[in-house]
Amino acid sequence: MSTATFPQAALFLADHRALDFLNTVAQVDGQPCDFWHSDDDVRAWLVEAGFSAGDETTDVLPGALLKEARALREIIRTLVAQKKAGKTVDAQPLNQFLAAVSSIKKLVADEQGGLEVQICYTGQTAARLLGPVAELAAGLIARAPFELVRQCEHPECTLWFYDRTKSHRRRWCSMALCGNRAKVARFRQQQK
Repeated sequence: MSTATFPQAALFLADHRALDFLNTVAQVDGQPCDFWHSDDDVRAWLVEAGFSAGDETTDVLPGALLKEARALREIIRTLVAQKKAGKTVDAQPLNQFLAAVSSIKKLVADEQGGLEVQICYTGQTAARLLGPVAELAAGLIARAPFELVRQCEHPECTLWFYDRTKSHRRRWCSMALCGNRAKVARFRQQQK
């Protein structure tokens, strides 16, 4: 992908947060580009993705969140690839990650004076901040119709997405990125 058209931050175009998590590594100019270089990058992604990661990170050792996030990302990548290829899924690494994260549900007052169920993650490790992502990944692997989990068809793209289109014919991570590049390449080929 050309850096002229490729964003400098992780993209949210997979229509599933566990796949967006995978897409924090992408091909840029033929080389893998990791959008995470620090704990702050992971925190920013978690916040942008709708997961809380603000003041909860005060007891996390420097570098631990980045290390745990990268490890979880590779666990999810392996599981998605295994499931997509129709192979036996080795759930042990994700199960170990999930075992390190405890979640409890609480009934709490919302801003309008009503009640809502809130899921709280406990533990003293960086893994607890990634618990919601790990749970989403487990749900994706266990319940998603995997014919709708796809990798972008552009040969230079490594991004994944969940096809939620009505016709289930989505081919590109994004029409603005790879879809447009494919159209331009097809047009140029026709002009020769």
